[in-house]
Amino acid sequence: MLNTTHEGFVKLLIGKWLQAISFNARFPTKLLWMQNLLRKKTGWTPMDGDTFVTKEGFIFNVFGYEHPANRVFAFLKYIPSRFAGLFQIKFLERTWLFEGTRLFRAEKLYTAKNYQTFLDTFQKHFPEYLYYCPFRDKEVISAPLDSIQRVFVPRECLTNIRNLEKRDNLQQLVLDFVRLVSEASNVPLDEFGVHGSIALNMHSEKSDIDIVVYGSRNFRLVEKAIDKLVEAKVLKYSFSNLLDKMRHFKGRFKNTVFMYNAVRQPEEAHQKYGQFRYKPIKPIQFTCRVKTDDEAMFRPATYGVDDYCPTNAVSELPARHVPGMVVSMIGCYRNVARRGDRIGVSGMLERVENLETGEVYWQAVVGSGASEDEHIWLI
Repeated sequence: MLNTTHEGFVKLLIGKWLQAISFNARFPTKLLWMQNLLRKKTGWTPMDGDTFVTKEGFIFNVFGYEHPANRVFAFLKYIPSRFAGLFQIKFLERTWLFEGTRLFRAEKLYTAKNYQTFLDTFQKHFPEYLYYCPFRDKEVISAPLDSIQRVFVPRECLTNIRNLEKRDNLQQLVLDFVRLVSEASNVPLDEFGVHGSIALNMHSEKSDIDIVVYGSRNFRLVEKAIDKLVEAKVLKYSFSNLLDKMRHFKGRFKNTVFMYNAVRQPEEAHQKYGQFRYKPIKPIQFTCRVKTDDEAMFRPATYGVDDYCPTNAVSELPARHVPGMVVSMIGCYRNVARRGDRIGVSGMLERVENLETGEVYWQAVVGSGASEDEHIWLI
């Protein structure tokens, strides 16, 4: 359970934080202090891929690592059946059962259209789940901390499975898979986690093995180890589409689908909410070369790029506005390219200002919510 002690203190702190926003948005140092103080009171620092359940029974996945002091940026994954009719989206035929509550899931989680539908429904029926971000100048989905009843952290969920005296078939298979990869990669078991339906104990025998690897270095070690296990025919890659083939993150272990993704270690989450201000400029399309891929495996995924080549007249830019980074907010474009690869990008040009130093730079964002046609492709 989320620790909700010192409720009066927390409300006072939140009030002062909101007062500070209305007075002046240029306060990253003060904001960071309040963020850290509030996290100590709640006992949880939200990290990308953590899952939480709200008082209404909504199940969200945390998005990214930068969050306001009293809220968590997240995307809605599961909707209780009693609220499903409020969301004008297409659901998967399959349903899930969490502690007696039947849940529905959108057929497509990460489309701009569905995100707008979620915004509209929350605005009408659950306005507390909307938040105006002064640093992006737009409304986004965000859960108040006081709405969260339970939190599932992947690392802790795997520990819980390890500590079970009796495991079902999938739980045992997850543990066997993690032990296999841990031994092959020399990455300790404590640096792995599990999320998805098995983390919430609402899995079936047909559910996937959905693994988290903590840290960029550990992820690269696991990546190499899985390549070798595939070569040895212990594992097998499974590609449903071109993105799967580019990422090499999905396969089969004993006839069960596995997938693995990366989550930052706490020391790798170096940017803080309120440190930067983002301004969308215009949609652009271009090709470029990947210069750095050190943070390409995380969500958001960041690629350092150079050799910018516009593919239409609108995307021709002054030299000072050429993006030096491509940032994907969409998880499926994690780790699609490595250093030296050439990629085609469709996204939103953003001006980014560091509010601590005054430095200004430019980046291209994939998954801005402005269009369905934002992507990263290998050339």
